[in-house]
Amino acid sequence: MTRISRTFGDTMQKEAVPAVSANVIFASTSSRFPSYRIGSNNQIIDAKENPKVLSMKEVVARETALLLEQQQRLSVRDLASKFEKGLAAATKLSEEAKLREAASLEKHVLLKKLRDALESLKGRVAGRNKDDVVEAISMVEALAVQLTQREGELIQEKAEVKKLANFLKQASQDAKKLVDEERAFARAEIENARAAVQRVEEALQEHEKMSRATGKQDLEELMKEVQEARRIIMLHQPSKVMDMEHELRALRIQLAEKSKRSLLLQKELARSKGVKDNLSNLFELDGAETLGSYLKIKPCSDIAPELSKCSIQWYRVSSEGGKKELISGACKSVYAPEPFDVGRSLQAEIIYDGQLIKLTTTGAIDPAAGLGNYVEALVRKHDVEFNVIVTQMNGVDQPSESIHVLHVGKMRMKLRKGKTAIAKEYYSSAMQLCGVRGGGNAAAQALFWLAKKGFSVVLAFESERDRNAAIMLARRFAFDCNIMLAGPDERTSLET
Repeated sequence: MTRISRTFGDTMQKEAVPAVSANVIFASTSSRFPSYRIGSNNQIIDAKENPKVLSMKEVVARETALLLEQQQRLSVRDLASKFEKGLAAATKLSEEAKLREAASLEKHVLLKKLRDALESLKGRVAGRNKDDVVEAISMVEALAVQLTQREGELIQEKAEVKKLANFLKQASQDAKKLVDEERAFARAEIENARAAVQRVEEALQEHEKMSRATGKQDLEELMKEVQEARRIIMLHQPSKVMDMEHELRALRIQLAEKSKRSLLLQKELARSKGVKDNLSNLFELDGAETLGSYLKIKPCSDIAPELSKCSIQWYRVSSEGGKKELISGACKSVYAPEPFDVGRSLQAEIIYDGQLIKLTTTGAIDPAAGLGNYVEALVRKHDVEFNVIVTQMNGVDQPSESIHVLHVGKMRMKLRKGKTAIAKEYYSSAMQLCGVRGGGNAAAQALFWLAKKGFSVVLAFESERDRNAAIMLARRFAFDCNIMLAGPDERTSLET
Protein backbone atom coordinates (compact mmCIF):
# COMPACT_ATOMS: atom_id res chain seq x y z
CA MET A 1 0.00 0.00 0.00
CA THR A 2 1.24 3.42 -0.86
CA ARG A 3 1.28 5.70 2.13
CA ILE A 4 0.25 9.30 1.78
CA SER A 5 3.33 11.35 2.33
CA ARG A 6 3.75 15.05 2.90
CA THR A 7 5.01 15.55 -0.68
CA PHE A 8 1.52 16.07 -2.04
CA GLY A 9 1.50 19.43 -0.34
CA ASP A 10 3.78 20.74 -3.11
CA THR A 11 0.97 20.54 -5.68
CA MET A 12 -1.77 21.91 -3.45
CA GLN A 13 -2.02 24.63 -0.93
CA LYS A 14 -1.92 23.47 2.67
CA GLU A 15 -5.04 25.44 3.53
CA ALA A 16 -7.11 23.31 1.11
CA VAL A 17 -6.79 20.17 3.30
CA PRO A 18 -9.02 20.43 6.41
CA ALA A 19 -7.52 19.24 9.69
CA VAL A 20 -8.89 16.21 11.49
CA SER A 21 -11.14 17.07 14.41
CA ALA A 22 -9.21 17.69 17.59
CA ASN A 23 -11.60 15.70 19.79
CA VAL A 24 -10.76 12.39 18.06
CA ILE A 25 -9.06 9.96 20.52
CA PHE A 26 -6.79 7.36 18.93
CA ALA A 27 -6.71 4.26 21.06
CA SER A 28 -3.47 2.47 21.58
CA THR A 29 -3.05 -0.14 18.89
CA SER A 30 -1.22 -2.42 21.27
CA SER A 31 -4.00 -2.63 23.85
CA ARG A 32 -7.30 -1.55 22.25
CA PHE A 33 -7.04 -1.57 18.42
CA PRO A 34 -6.38 -4.93 16.71
CA SER A 35 -3.57 -5.50 14.25
CA TYR A 36 -4.47 -6.11 10.58
CA ARG A 37 -2.70 -6.85 7.36
CA ILE A 38 -3.79 -6.29 3.72
CA GLY A 39 -4.28 -9.41 1.65
CA SER A 40 -5.13 -9.93 -2.00
CA ASN A 41 -7.90 -7.76 -3.50
CA ASN A 42 -7.30 -5.29 -0.70
CA GLN A 43 -8.90 -7.62 1.89
CA ILE A 44 -8.12 -7.00 5.57
CA ILE A 45 -6.83 -10.16 7.26
CA ASP A 46 -6.36 -10.63 11.05
CA ALA A 47 -2.84 -11.18 12.24
CA LYS A 48 -2.07 -14.68 13.53
CA GLU A 49 -2.71 -14.97 17.21
CA ASN A 50 -0.47 -16.61 19.71
CA PRO A 51 -1.55 -20.29 19.80
CA LYS A 52 -0.89 -20.47 23.55
CA VAL A 53 -3.46 -17.76 24.37
CA LEU A 54 -7.02 -19.14 24.48
CA SER A 55 -9.99 -17.10 23.46
CA MET A 56 -12.53 -15.90 25.98
CA LYS A 57 -15.14 -18.32 24.68
CA GLU A 58 -12.83 -21.29 25.10
CA VAL A 59 -11.86 -20.22 28.62
CA VAL A 60 -15.52 -19.94 29.64
CA ALA A 61 -16.35 -23.31 28.08
CA ARG A 62 -13.43 -25.03 29.78
CA GLU A 63 -14.23 -23.55 33.20
CA THR A 64 -17.88 -24.56 32.84
CA ALA A 65 -16.92 -28.13 31.94
CA LEU A 66 -14.55 -28.34 34.90
CA LEU A 67 -17.23 -27.03 37.26
CA LEU A 68 -19.82 -29.50 35.97
CA GLU A 69 -17.29 -32.34 36.22
CA GLN A 70 -16.26 -31.51 39.79
CA GLN A 71 -19.77 -30.76 41.02
CA GLN A 72 -20.42 -34.40 41.95
CA ARG A 73 -17.25 -34.87 44.04
CA LEU A 74 -16.86 -31.51 45.74
CA SER A 75 -18.18 -30.82 49.20
CA VAL A 76 -20.88 -28.25 49.77
CA ARG A 77 -18.46 -25.64 51.01
CA ASP A 78 -15.95 -26.24 48.18
CA LEU A 79 -18.79 -26.13 45.66
CA ALA A 80 -20.00 -22.82 47.03
CA SER A 81 -16.45 -21.45 46.93
CA LYS A 82 -16.05 -22.67 43.33
CA PHE A 83 -19.32 -21.06 42.27
CA GLU A 84 -18.24 -17.80 43.87
CA LYS A 85 -14.95 -17.93 41.97
CA GLY A 86 -16.84 -18.66 38.73
CA LEU A 87 -19.18 -15.78 39.40
CA ALA A 88 -16.23 -13.47 39.99
CA ALA A 89 -14.64 -14.68 36.71
CA ALA A 90 -17.91 -14.13 34.85
CA THR A 91 -18.19 -10.65 36.34
CA LYS A 92 -14.64 -9.90 35.25
CA LEU A 93 -15.41 -11.16 31.71
CA SER A 94 -18.53 -9.02 31.63
CA GLU A 95 -16.49 -5.98 32.61
CA GLU A 96 -13.95 -6.80 29.90
CA ALA A 97 -16.82 -7.12 27.37
CA LYS A 98 -18.05 -3.68 28.43
CA LEU A 99 -14.57 -2.27 27.91
CA ARG A 100 -14.36 -3.90 24.49
CA GLU A 101 -17.75 -2.50 23.57
CA ALA A 102 -16.56 0.97 24.52
CA ALA A 103 -13.38 0.43 22.49
CA SER A 104 -15.46 -0.76 19.51
CA LEU A 105 -17.59 2.37 19.71
CA GLU A 106 -14.45 4.48 19.73
CA LYS A 107 -13.20 2.56 16.66
CA HIS A 108 -16.46 3.24 14.74
CA VAL A 109 -16.22 6.94 15.55
CA LEU A 110 -12.59 6.98 14.47
CA LEU A 111 -13.29 5.10 11.18
CA LYS A 112 -16.21 7.42 10.39
CA LYS A 113 -14.09 10.51 10.96
CA LEU A 114 -11.26 8.99 8.94
CA ARG A 115 -13.61 8.16 6.01
CA ASP A 116 -15.08 11.69 6.11
CA ALA A 117 -11.58 13.13 6.04
CA LEU A 118 -10.62 10.90 3.07
CA GLU A 119 -13.84 11.80 1.18
CA SER A 120 -13.09 15.44 1.72
CA LEU A 121 -9.53 14.85 0.55
CA LYS A 122 -10.71 12.87 -2.52
CA GLY A 123 -12.37 15.93 -4.07
CA ARG A 124 -9.30 18.08 -3.60
CA VAL A 125 -6.61 15.89 -5.13
CA ALA A 126 -6.08 14.54 -8.60
CA GLY A 127 -3.98 11.99 -10.40
CA ARG A 128 -2.14 9.30 -8.53
CA ASN A 129 -2.87 10.87 -5.18
CA LYS A 130 -6.58 10.55 -5.84
CA ASP A 131 -6.17 6.82 -6.54
CA ASP A 132 -4.35 6.44 -3.28
CA VAL A 133 -7.15 8.20 -1.46
CA VAL A 134 -9.76 5.96 -3.15
CA GLU A 135 -7.75 2.90 -2.12
CA ALA A 136 -7.53 4.19 1.45
CA ILE A 137 -11.32 4.78 1.47
CA SER A 138 -11.93 1.19 0.34
CA MET A 139 -9.58 -0.07 3.03
CA VAL A 140 -11.46 1.95 5.68
CA GLU A 141 -14.80 0.57 4.46
CA ALA A 142 -13.42 -3.00 4.57
CA LEU A 143 -12.12 -2.33 8.06
CA ALA A 144 -15.56 -1.06 9.09
CA VAL A 145 -17.17 -4.25 7.74
CA GLN A 146 -14.62 -6.39 9.62
CA LEU A 147 -15.24 -4.36 12.77
CA THR A 148 -19.00 -4.88 12.42
CA GLN A 149 -18.46 -8.62 12.17
CA ARG A 150 -16.31 -8.56 15.26
CA GLU A 151 -19.02 -6.59 17.07
CA GLY A 152 -21.55 -9.26 16.20
CA GLU A 153 -19.29 -11.92 17.64
CA LEU A 154 -18.75 -9.78 20.71
CA ILE A 155 -22.50 -9.35 21.19
CA GLN A 156 -22.99 -13.10 20.93
CA GLU A 157 -20.16 -13.74 23.40
CA LYS A 158 -21.61 -11.10 25.70
CA ALA A 159 -24.99 -12.86 25.69
CA GLU A 160 -23.31 -16.19 26.47
CA VAL A 161 -21.24 -14.61 29.22
CA LYS A 162 -24.36 -13.00 30.68
CA LYS A 163 -26.21 -16.29 30.53
CA LEU A 164 -23.28 -18.07 32.22
CA ALA A 165 -23.06 -15.31 34.85
CA ASN A 166 -26.76 -15.70 35.64
CA PHE A 167 -26.35 -19.45 35.86
CA LEU A 168 -23.33 -19.13 38.15
CA LYS A 169 -25.12 -16.53 40.27
CA GLN A 170 -28.13 -18.78 40.69
CA ALA A 171 -25.86 -21.73 41.44
CA SER A 172 -23.94 -19.65 43.99
CA GLN A 173 -27.18 -18.64 45.69
CA ASP A 174 -28.35 -22.25 45.74
CA ALA A 175 -24.99 -23.34 47.13
CA LYS A 176 -25.14 -20.66 49.84
CA LYS A 177 -28.66 -21.72 50.72
CA LEU A 178 -27.54 -25.33 50.89
CA VAL A 179 -24.56 -24.36 53.03
CA ASP A 180 -26.83 -22.42 55.42
CA GLU A 181 -29.20 -25.38 55.64
CA GLU A 182 -26.35 -27.79 56.29
CA ARG A 183 -24.87 -25.41 58.86
CA ALA A 184 -28.22 -25.07 60.66
CA PHE A 185 -28.65 -28.83 60.58
CA ALA A 186 -25.11 -29.29 61.94
CA ARG A 187 -25.75 -26.77 64.71
CA ALA A 188 -28.99 -28.55 65.65
CA GLU A 189 -27.12 -31.86 65.73
CA ILE A 190 -24.39 -30.32 67.90
CA GLU A 191 -26.96 -28.90 70.33
CA ASN A 192 -28.72 -32.27 70.49
CA ALA A 193 -25.37 -33.96 71.12
CA ARG A 194 -24.51 -31.46 73.87
CA ALA A 195 -27.92 -31.98 75.49
CA ALA A 196 -27.43 -35.74 75.32
CA VAL A 197 -23.95 -35.45 76.87
CA GLN A 198 -25.31 -33.21 79.62
CA ARG A 199 -28.10 -35.68 80.36
CA VAL A 200 -25.59 -38.50 80.50
CA GLU A 201 -23.34 -36.49 82.87
CA GLU A 202 -26.30 -35.68 85.14
CA ALA A 203 -27.33 -39.31 85.12
CA LEU A 204 -23.77 -40.35 86.00
CA GLN A 205 -23.60 -37.81 88.83
CA GLU A 206 -26.95 -38.93 90.18
CA HIS A 207 -25.86 -42.54 89.92
CA GLU A 208 -22.61 -41.72 91.70
CA LYS A 209 -24.47 -39.93 94.50
CA MET A 210 -26.89 -42.82 94.88
CA SER A 211 -23.98 -45.25 94.86
CA ARG A 212 -22.18 -43.28 97.57
CA ALA A 213 -25.32 -43.03 99.71
CA THR A 214 -26.11 -46.71 99.18
CA GLY A 215 -22.48 -47.69 99.85
CA LYS A 216 -22.40 -45.61 103.03
CA GLN A 217 -25.70 -47.07 104.19
CA ASP A 218 -24.53 -50.57 103.35
CA LEU A 219 -21.27 -49.94 105.20
CA GLU A 220 -23.11 -48.72 108.29
CA GLU A 221 -25.45 -51.70 108.17
CA LEU A 222 -22.48 -54.02 107.69
CA MET A 223 -20.69 -52.47 110.66
CA LYS A 224 -23.80 -52.91 112.79
CA GLU A 225 -24.08 -56.50 111.70
CA VAL A 226 -20.41 -57.11 112.47
CA GLN A 227 -20.77 -55.52 115.90
CA GLU A 228 -23.86 -57.59 116.62
CA ALA A 229 -22.07 -60.71 115.44
CA ARG A 230 -19.13 -59.92 117.67
CA ARG A 231 -21.46 -59.36 120.60
CA ILE A 232 -23.20 -62.68 119.98
CA ILE A 233 -19.88 -64.49 119.65
CA MET A 234 -18.59 -62.93 122.84
CA LEU A 235 -21.78 -63.89 124.65
CA HIS A 236 -21.80 -67.50 123.54
CA GLN A 237 -18.08 -68.09 122.97
CA PRO A 238 -15.95 -66.31 125.56
CA SER A 239 -12.62 -65.34 124.07
CA LYS A 240 -9.26 -64.34 125.40
CA VAL A 241 -10.29 -60.67 125.14
CA MET A 242 -13.17 -61.22 127.54
CA ASP A 243 -10.91 -63.11 129.87
CA MET A 244 -8.43 -60.25 129.79
CA GLU A 245 -11.22 -57.75 130.47
CA HIS A 246 -12.41 -59.77 133.47
CA GLU A 247 -8.87 -60.02 134.77
CA LEU A 248 -8.35 -56.29 134.24
CA ARG A 249 -11.56 -55.50 136.10
CA ALA A 250 -10.53 -57.73 138.96
CA LEU A 251 -7.13 -56.06 139.08
CA ARG A 252 -8.76 -52.65 139.19
CA ILE A 253 -10.96 -53.73 142.10
CA GLN A 254 -7.99 -55.13 143.94
CA LEU A 255 -5.98 -51.96 143.24
CA ALA A 256 -8.83 -49.80 144.56
CA GLU A 257 -9.07 -51.91 147.72
CA LYS A 258 -5.31 -51.77 148.25
CA SER A 259 -5.34 -48.02 147.64
CA LYS A 260 -8.10 -47.60 150.18
CA ARG A 261 -6.26 -49.78 152.65
CA SER A 262 -3.05 -47.84 152.02
CA LEU A 263 -4.93 -44.62 152.64
CA LEU A 264 -6.26 -45.95 155.93
CA LEU A 265 -2.79 -47.04 156.96
CA GLN A 266 -1.37 -43.62 156.19
CA LYS A 267 -4.07 -42.01 158.28
CA GLU A 268 -3.40 -44.41 161.15
CA LEU A 269 0.29 -43.63 160.88
CA ALA A 270 -0.39 -39.91 161.03
CA ARG A 271 -2.49 -40.43 164.16
CA SER A 272 0.07 -42.60 165.83
CA LYS A 273 2.83 -40.06 165.38
CA GLY A 274 0.83 -37.54 167.27
CA VAL A 275 0.63 -33.93 166.31
CA LYS A 276 1.03 -30.97 168.57
CA ASP A 277 -2.24 -29.44 167.45
CA ASN A 278 -5.02 -31.65 168.78
CA LEU A 279 -7.52 -30.01 166.43
CA SER A 280 -6.01 -31.88 163.45
CA ASN A 281 -7.27 -35.15 164.91
CA LEU A 282 -10.86 -34.02 165.07
CA PHE A 283 -11.64 -34.51 161.35
CA GLU A 284 -10.44 -36.64 158.44
CA LEU A 285 -11.10 -36.98 154.66
CA ASP A 286 -13.03 -40.09 153.78
CA GLY A 287 -13.29 -41.51 150.24
CA ALA A 288 -11.17 -42.71 147.33
CA GLU A 289 -8.77 -40.10 146.03
CA THR A 290 -9.58 -40.71 142.39
CA LEU A 291 -11.72 -39.17 139.65
CA GLY A 292 -15.24 -40.58 139.73
CA SER A 293 -15.50 -40.75 143.53
CA TYR A 294 -16.21 -38.13 146.19
CA LEU A 295 -14.42 -36.92 149.34
CA LYS A 296 -16.24 -36.27 152.59
CA ILE A 297 -15.11 -34.51 155.73
CA LYS A 298 -15.78 -36.93 158.55
CA PRO A 299 -15.43 -36.29 162.32
CA CYS A 300 -13.19 -38.81 164.06
CA SER A 301 -13.60 -37.71 167.69
CA ASP A 302 -16.49 -37.29 170.04
CA ILE A 303 -15.36 -33.78 170.90
CA ALA A 304 -15.39 -32.69 167.23
CA PRO A 305 -17.73 -29.76 166.59
CA GLU A 306 -20.66 -30.04 164.22
CA LEU A 307 -19.75 -29.26 160.61
CA SER A 308 -22.85 -27.13 160.18
CA LYS A 309 -21.30 -24.68 162.67
CA CYS A 310 -17.99 -24.59 160.79
CA SER A 311 -16.85 -22.63 157.73
CA ILE A 312 -15.47 -24.93 154.99
CA GLN A 313 -13.48 -24.12 151.82
CA TRP A 314 -11.85 -26.53 149.38
CA TYR A 315 -8.58 -25.80 147.51
CA ARG A 316 -6.48 -27.34 144.78
CA VAL A 317 -2.79 -27.68 145.61
CA SER A 318 -0.32 -27.96 142.74
CA SER A 319 2.24 -30.73 143.01
CA GLU A 320 4.94 -28.33 141.80
CA GLY A 321 5.54 -25.45 144.18
CA GLY A 322 2.55 -26.15 146.37
CA LYS A 323 0.53 -23.30 144.82
CA LYS A 324 -2.96 -23.22 146.37
CA GLU A 325 -6.00 -22.44 144.22
CA LEU A 326 -9.45 -21.72 145.62
CA ILE A 327 -12.34 -23.82 144.24
CA SER A 328 -15.20 -21.36 143.90
CA GLY A 329 -18.47 -22.63 145.44
CA ALA A 330 -16.85 -25.67 147.08
CA CYS A 331 -17.85 -24.85 150.66
CA LYS A 332 -19.63 -28.01 151.78
CA SER A 333 -18.48 -31.11 153.59
CA VAL A 334 -18.68 -33.20 150.39
CA TYR A 335 -16.67 -32.53 147.22
CA ALA A 336 -16.48 -34.68 144.06
CA PRO A 337 -13.21 -34.27 142.14
CA GLU A 338 -13.51 -33.23 138.49
CA PRO A 339 -11.05 -33.51 135.52
CA PHE A 340 -9.27 -30.26 136.53
CA ASP A 341 -8.32 -31.88 139.86
CA VAL A 342 -6.46 -34.83 138.32
CA GLY A 343 -2.74 -34.63 139.19
CA ARG A 344 -3.32 -32.18 142.02
CA SER A 345 -3.88 -32.58 145.75
CA LEU A 346 -7.07 -31.36 147.43
CA GLN A 347 -7.13 -29.46 150.70
CA ALA A 348 -10.11 -28.60 152.87
CA GLU A 349 -9.82 -25.73 155.38
CA ILE A 350 -12.22 -25.78 158.33
CA ILE A 351 -12.61 -22.69 160.49
CA TYR A 352 -14.25 -23.19 163.91
CA ASP A 353 -14.28 -20.64 166.69
CA GLY A 354 -11.46 -18.71 165.04
CA GLN A 355 -9.26 -21.77 164.70
CA LEU A 356 -8.10 -23.21 161.34
CA ILE A 357 -8.04 -26.93 160.59
CA LYS A 358 -6.42 -28.15 157.34
CA LEU A 359 -7.16 -31.55 155.82
CA THR A 360 -5.13 -32.63 152.77
CA THR A 361 -5.30 -35.70 150.57
CA THR A 362 -2.42 -38.13 150.90
CA GLY A 363 -1.50 -37.66 147.24
CA ALA A 364 -2.66 -36.30 143.89
CA ILE A 365 -6.06 -37.25 142.51
CA ASP A 366 -5.74 -40.23 140.18
CA PRO A 367 -7.48 -40.36 136.77
CA ALA A 368 -10.41 -42.71 136.16
CA ALA A 369 -9.44 -45.98 134.49
CA GLY A 370 -10.38 -46.11 130.77
CA LEU A 371 -11.88 -42.61 130.72
CA GLY A 372 -9.26 -41.18 128.32
CA ASN A 373 -9.90 -43.85 125.65
CA TYR A 374 -13.65 -43.40 126.05
CA VAL A 375 -13.40 -39.64 125.48
CA GLU A 376 -11.12 -40.12 122.44
CA ALA A 377 -13.76 -42.39 120.91
CA LEU A 378 -16.47 -39.77 121.51
CA VAL A 379 -14.39 -36.96 119.97
CA ARG A 380 -14.75 -38.57 116.54
CA LYS A 381 -18.52 -38.00 116.65
CA HIS A 382 -20.08 -34.72 115.59
CA ASP A 383 -22.70 -34.75 118.35
CA VAL A 384 -22.74 -36.81 121.56
CA GLU A 385 -25.92 -37.40 123.57
CA PHE A 386 -26.19 -38.01 127.32
CA ASN A 387 -29.33 -38.87 129.30
CA VAL A 388 -29.64 -36.50 132.28
CA ILE A 389 -32.08 -35.33 134.94
CA VAL A 390 -32.46 -31.62 135.73
CA THR A 391 -32.20 -31.30 139.52
CA GLN A 392 -31.94 -27.50 139.67
CA MET A 393 -32.76 -24.66 137.27
CA ASN A 394 -31.61 -21.13 138.04
CA GLY A 395 -30.95 -22.24 141.67
CA VAL A 396 -34.46 -23.67 142.19
CA ASP A 397 -34.87 -27.38 142.87
CA GLN A 398 -36.87 -29.30 140.30
CA PRO A 399 -39.18 -31.98 141.75
CA SER A 400 -39.73 -33.73 138.42
CA GLU A 401 -37.27 -36.46 137.51
CA SER A 402 -38.12 -36.74 133.80
CA ILE A 403 -35.37 -37.72 131.41
CA HIS A 404 -33.70 -34.96 129.38
CA VAL A 405 -31.03 -35.22 126.67
CA LEU A 406 -27.83 -33.19 126.76
CA HIS A 407 -26.16 -32.73 123.36
CA VAL A 408 -22.44 -31.93 123.40
CA GLY A 409 -21.46 -30.85 119.87
CA LYS A 410 -18.39 -29.45 118.22
CA MET A 411 -19.87 -25.92 118.04
CA ARG A 412 -22.59 -25.79 120.71
CA MET A 413 -24.41 -27.53 123.58
CA LYS A 414 -28.13 -28.23 123.70
CA LEU A 415 -30.53 -29.44 126.37
CA ARG A 416 -33.88 -30.80 125.24
CA LYS A 417 -36.86 -32.70 126.54
CA GLY A 418 -38.39 -34.77 123.80
CA LYS A 419 -38.54 -32.46 120.77
CA THR A 420 -38.61 -29.26 122.83
CA ALA A 421 -35.27 -27.45 123.17
CA ILE A 422 -34.79 -25.97 126.65
CA ALA A 423 -31.36 -24.46 125.98
CA LYS A 424 -29.26 -24.25 122.83
CA GLU A 425 -26.13 -22.12 123.03
CA TYR A 426 -22.85 -21.88 121.12
CA TYR A 427 -19.59 -21.98 123.06
CA SER A 428 -18.76 -18.51 124.37
CA SER A 429 -16.73 -16.80 127.05
CA ALA A 430 -19.87 -16.33 129.13
CA MET A 431 -20.56 -20.08 129.33
CA GLN A 432 -19.47 -22.04 132.44
CA LEU A 433 -19.23 -25.80 132.98
CA CYS A 434 -17.83 -27.69 135.99
CA GLY A 435 -18.60 -30.43 138.50
CA VAL A 436 -21.20 -29.63 141.07
CA ARG A 437 -19.67 -28.23 144.31
CA GLY A 438 -21.44 -30.34 146.92
CA GLY A 439 -24.65 -32.34 146.63
CA GLY A 440 -24.07 -35.31 148.89
CA ASN A 441 -23.36 -38.78 147.63
CA ALA A 442 -24.66 -37.90 144.10
CA ALA A 443 -22.07 -35.12 143.62
CA ALA A 444 -19.83 -37.39 141.53
CA GLN A 445 -22.63 -37.77 138.93
CA ALA A 446 -23.72 -34.10 138.69
CA LEU A 447 -22.41 -31.02 136.93
CA PHE A 448 -23.20 -27.30 136.86
CA TRP A 449 -23.87 -25.60 133.48
CA LEU A 450 -24.29 -21.86 133.02
CA ALA A 451 -25.53 -21.75 129.40
CA LYS A 452 -25.92 -17.98 129.27
CA LYS A 453 -26.43 -15.10 131.62
CA GLY A 454 -29.62 -15.71 133.58
CA PHE A 455 -29.94 -19.44 132.82
CA SER A 456 -28.14 -22.19 134.75
CA VAL A 457 -28.92 -25.84 135.48
CA VAL A 458 -27.57 -28.69 137.59
CA LEU A 459 -27.68 -31.98 135.69
CA ALA A 460 -27.43 -35.49 137.11
CA PHE A 461 -25.98 -38.18 134.82
CA GLU A 462 -26.50 -41.93 134.79
CA SER A 463 -22.92 -42.61 135.91
CA GLU A 464 -19.78 -40.87 137.08
CA ARG A 465 -18.11 -41.86 133.80
CA ASP A 466 -20.71 -40.02 131.68
CA ARG A 467 -20.46 -36.91 133.87
CA ASN A 468 -16.67 -36.67 133.59
CA ALA A 469 -16.74 -37.56 129.87
CA ALA A 470 -19.28 -34.77 129.19
CA ILE A 471 -17.09 -32.22 131.02
CA MET A 472 -13.91 -33.28 129.20
CA LEU A 473 -15.63 -33.45 125.80
CA ALA A 474 -17.28 -30.02 126.12
CA ARG A 475 -14.03 -28.40 127.27
CA ARG A 476 -12.14 -29.98 124.36
CA PHE A 477 -14.68 -28.80 121.76
CA ALA A 478 -14.72 -25.32 123.31
CA PHE A 479 -10.91 -25.21 123.25
CA ASP A 480 -11.05 -25.96 119.51
CA CYS A 481 -13.18 -22.79 119.25
CA ASN A 482 -10.51 -20.81 121.20
CA ILE A 483 -12.68 -20.71 124.33
CA MET A 484 -11.60 -21.84 127.81
CA LEU A 485 -14.62 -23.56 129.38
CA ALA A 486 -14.38 -23.78 133.18
CA GLY A 487 -16.27 -23.14 136.40
CA PRO A 488 -16.83 -19.86 138.23
CA ASP A 489 -13.62 -17.83 138.63
CA GLU A 490 -11.53 -20.73 137.26
CA ARG A 491 -10.86 -19.40 133.76
CA THR A 492 -8.61 -16.61 134.99
CA SER A 493 -6.50 -18.96 137.12
CA LEU A 494 -6.15 -21.39 134.21
CA GLU A 495 -5.02 -18.70 131.80
CA THR A 496 -2.44 -17.40 134.24
